[in-house]
Amino acid sequence: MSVAGDLFATGADAGVHARVDPPWDGEAWRMQARQAWCAGIAPERLIWDGDTQAPLAAATALDALPPRRPPPQVDAAFPALAAAVACHTDPQRFALLYRLLWRMASGEPRLLARASDPDVHRLRLLERAIRRDSHKAKAFVRFREVPGRPDHFIAWFEPSHRIVDRIAPFFARRFAGMRWAILTPYRSVAWDGEALGFGPGGHRADAPAEDAQEALWQAYYANIFNPARLNPTMMRSEMPQKYWKGLPEAALLPTLLREAGPRVRTMAERAPEPPRRRIPAPAPEAPVEVQGLEAVRVAAAACRRCPLWEPATRTVFGEGPADARVVIVGEQPGDAEDLSGRPFVGPAGQLLDRALGELGIDRSHLWLTNAVKHFRFEPRGKRRLHRNPEAGHIRACRPWLQQELAALRPDVVVCLGATAAQAVFGSGFRLMAGRGRWHALADARALATVHPAWVLRQRDPATRDAAYAGFVEDLRLLREAMPG
Repeated sequence: MSVAGDLFATGADAGVHARVDPPWDGEAWRMQARQAWCAGIAPERLIWDGDTQAPLAAATALDALPPRRPPPQVDAAFPALAAAVACHTDPQRFALLYRLLWRMASGEPRLLARASDPDVHRLRLLERAIRRDSHKAKAFVRFREVPGRPDHFIAWFEPSHRIVDRIAPFFARRFAGMRWAILTPYRSVAWDGEALGFGPGGHRADAPAEDAQEALWQAYYANIFNPARLNPTMMRSEMPQKYWKGLPEAALLPTLLREAGPRVRTMAERAPEPPRRRIPAPAPEAPVEVQGLEAVRVAAAACRRCPLWEPATRTVFGEGPADARVVIVGEQPGDAEDLSGRPFVGPAGQLLDRALGELGIDRSHLWLTNAVKHFRFEPRGKRRLHRNPEAGHIRACRPWLQQELAALRPDVVVCLGATAAQAVFGSGFRLMAGRGRWHALADARALATVHPAWVLRQRDPATRDAAYAGFVEDLRLLREAMPG
C-alpha cells in the first residue's frame, strides 16, 4: 500500500489543516505544501485556511504529522507561478496549487506544458490576473506630497489582489530618491530611502487629497489630450473606472469626453493649411584648430558638438605632463570623473593605478585622457549608471583627441577598451582580435587592451582574477617600451 493509502486507511474522516500566514505569502504556502507532501497528505484531505482567522476544530494540525518521504520534484517554473498565484483572492488558490504539485510529483512532471488541462488553465488565468493587477498598480499609483513635509509622499491604491509585496521593490527602484508610502485597504509599504517597511492597511483619508503639483499636471494633460484619437471603450479597458478616484487627471475626463465630439468636428471643418517646411538645425561646426594643450582644453570645455554636454557636470579633459611620451586613452569619464573633472579617479582608475604599480610604471609620467569627454549616464534614483557612448559621440569628440595627440606628439598610445581603440584606429578595429600587440600609427605605435571597468564587471572572482592578469600582461608591453 502507498504512503497516501496507508494514511487514508488509518486516519479519521476529518481532514488535515494547513495555514498560510500571511495569506499572500508564496513561501509560507510552499513550506506547508512541502510538509503535506512529505507526510503523504492527498489533496482531497488537505484543508487550506489561508483566508480564515482560526483553524477548523475537526481538522488535524499539519505540524503534528511526521515526514514519510523525500521532498517533491516539480517543474522549475512552478515556484514562481505559485508565488504569484498566492497573491490572488481566489479562496481555492492554495488547493489548486497543491493539487498541481501533487500531480507533478506523482508522475506528471510535464503537467504545466498541457495548456488544455483544467488545473493548468486555471493556474494560468490566476497568474495572468496577478500580472495585470501589478501592471495597473505601476501605471495608476499617484503619489501626493505630504503637507509640511517636503520630499515625503503618500499614495492610496485599491488593488484587486494582494500584490503590495510584489510591486514594492519596483517602486523602491523607481523612486529611490523619495520618501514615500503606498496605502491599500489590506496592507501598506513605506520606503525611507534605504529599506522597505510593511505594515497594516489604511484608509483613503490617510493619504493627502491633492498637492500643489496637480493643477500643473491637469493643465498639461488637458493640452495633450487628443479628441480625434478618443476610444472610450478601449480607455476604460486599459484604465478601469475603479482607479479613476486616485488619478488627478480623472477629474478632467468627463469634461474632455463630453467636449470630444465638438472639438473633432471643429478640427475637421478647419480650413486646410499648407504643410510647414521643417528647417533642420544647423550641423555643429568643427572646432577651430587651436595650438597647445591649454588652448585645446579651453576650447573643449565649450564643446556642444553632441548632446552629452547638457546633462554632464563638466568636460573631463586629459591630465598629465605636457612632455609625456605615453598617452593612455580611455573610453569616457565615469561618475567620479564627471564630478571631479579629472580622468581615471573612480574605481576603474584605481584598478589601473594598481596594475601600473605592479609593473613599476609611474602614473605621473603619463598623459591620461578619454575618447569621449563627457559622461553618458542613465539616472536610476540617486545613482547615475554608466551607458556606453554611441558612434556619433565618438565622432563628435575625435577632433579633441586628435588635437591632444598632435600637441603631445607621444611615442606610445595605449587604448583602453573598444571605444578608445575605435577612436584611434577606426570603427573597423576589433578589440579582442587586436589586443595585446603593437600597431603602427603615423607618428607613434599603439597598444590596445581591455578597459579596467570591464575587469571590474566580471562577477565571478576567478574570472575577474583571470581578466585582471590578462590586463596586466597586455600592459607589460608598455613597460618594456618605456625608456629607463
